[in-house]
Amino acid sequence: MTPSSEYPELLFSYGTLQDKAVQLANFGRELVGQTDQMLGYSQAWVEITDPQVLATSGKTHHPIISPSNNADDSVAGMVFQISEAELAAADAYEVSDYKRVAVPLASGLTAWVYVAV
Repeated sequence: MTPSSEYPELLFSYGTLQDKAVQLANFGRELVGQTDQMLGYSQAWVEITDPQVLATSGKTHHPIISPSNNADDSVAGMVFQISEAELAAADAYEVSDYKRVAVPLASGLTAWVYVAV
């Protein structure tokens, strides 16, 4: 997967950004991606109270990840090619429990991902 001029950003999702309804609501299109993994991270859950995010995802709890002390831990997900405007839309969708960081993936790609603050 190589970023293009139209979709220069890579975004790794392990949660609701993989849902078609969430993609349509935030990006106006269904994203195309490939499976990948983040190594050295573990997943937990965070309660969502933002009414707009609740309405979009339909879920009261979203997965959240943070670095793990166990190098064997990994988080599976999808890596998507998106535009800079879509990355800004993803930033607006994510609640304050998350921050965006660039991480290396198992495939060798580097992508943006939302992790625990």
